[in-house]
Amino acid sequence: MMRQYLAILFAPLVLSGCGVAVEYGDIPHSQLVENPRCNPVETDRNAVADKNYFAVTSRLPDCLGEAVSLTNHRTDRVRFARFAPPEISANAKGKKQTRVPLAFQPEADWWNGLREASNLRKGRVLLYVHGYRETFLSTAKDTVQIAELSNFDGPIIQYSWPSQGDLLSYAVDETNMYWDERNFRNFLTKLARQQWVKEIVIVSHSLGARLVIPAVEYVDRTSSNADSSNISNIILASPDIDREDFERDIAEEVLAARRVNNDRRITVYASLNDKALAVSRALHGYPRLGSPYCFNPFEANELKAKGLPERCFATKSTYETQPEKTGFTIIDTTDVTSGGSGHSDYLRSREVCLDFAAAVNGARESPGRIPTHIAHVFRLKNIGKATKEQVAAFCKRAAD
Repeated sequence: MMRQYLAILFAPLVLSGCGVAVEYGDIPHSQLVENPRCNPVETDRNAVADKNYFAVTSRLPDCLGEAVSLTNHRTDRVRFARFAPPEISANAKGKKQTRVPLAFQPEADWWNGLREASNLRKGRVLLYVHGYRETFLSTAKDTVQIAELSNFDGPIIQYSWPSQGDLLSYAVDETNMYWDERNFRNFLTKLARQQWVKEIVIVSHSLGARLVIPAVEYVDRTSSNADSSNISNIILASPDIDREDFERDIAEEVLAARRVNNDRRITVYASLNDKALAVSRALHGYPRLGSPYCFNPFEANELKAKGLPERCFATKSTYETQPEKTGFTIIDTTDVTSGGSGHSDYLRSREVCLDFAAAVNGARESPGRIPTHIAHVFRLKNIGKATKEQVAAFCKRAAD
């Protein structure tokens, strides 16, 4: 644990010029994808039979071994796959290892499978976009947890971009995230334009917000459906995105009044105890949307003088004609933060798990929300102490 905290403390120094290098590896990348399993021309029904989760990935696959896996490198094309919950097994030396059962499909077959699954659930789809320091294994665990926690009534897709899964590779992750903007934008555009997709719930974590928001803006600008109304429910968990940039640009497209009135909304989960976003703020120089840090000391002093917590949040958009519905809500999780870094409250805090599950399923209110002096900001009621095991069970979290 101490090593982890020291790494966080020294991360800005590492990222400023001494970052972890990305190694190409010992095998040409072209050899990793030569096996037809990486580029199937038809679906192997036996391979996808028990894989009920959908994946879209720009990670380089490795199809050399018995099981298909995904590396942390970029690839030359986006691939479509089905996967099952991670499995624990023993390797040749008897040591336990966890793997994600994965099978690629031709793109057309993948879309047909998604359509069939969506039509069974009234056209609802959930799209999960992960953040910094993730592997395909870790995001698969999170995807399954989101499904079980929310009991979401529809197919769930994880979009997996080449994050390195390494604490000190933030700069690499940020670079790969920006590299992948076009891939994700194109995928979201195609998803939103499917007539059978009636409702898209997007959940993003950390750096994932910087993929999601520009992509939604693009879909809104280019959609033949003037309101892009099937992208209805956007949830940003611990978003690592510039707060002022978000405030300035969000009203123009993503939360335009006509879209808010068509049920478009954004829910943000933010914590002042988020150590990862504190490092990101130090690196970028300005506050992140997912952290209510008061950049302006005079604003902080005013809050203190009024007996209010020194927490500053993104403001709501100003409209010429106020929408009939509420389009922007911030949930301040500072008082109920759980976990070492405080960066994943939505999956590690009982109070936040409860609220998050409700938000995924479209609830605009939750019994645990406590109003604050700001109309669009809510705190969460602390429901008491609990052991790590109790929290894990409540949040449907698998053992790490």
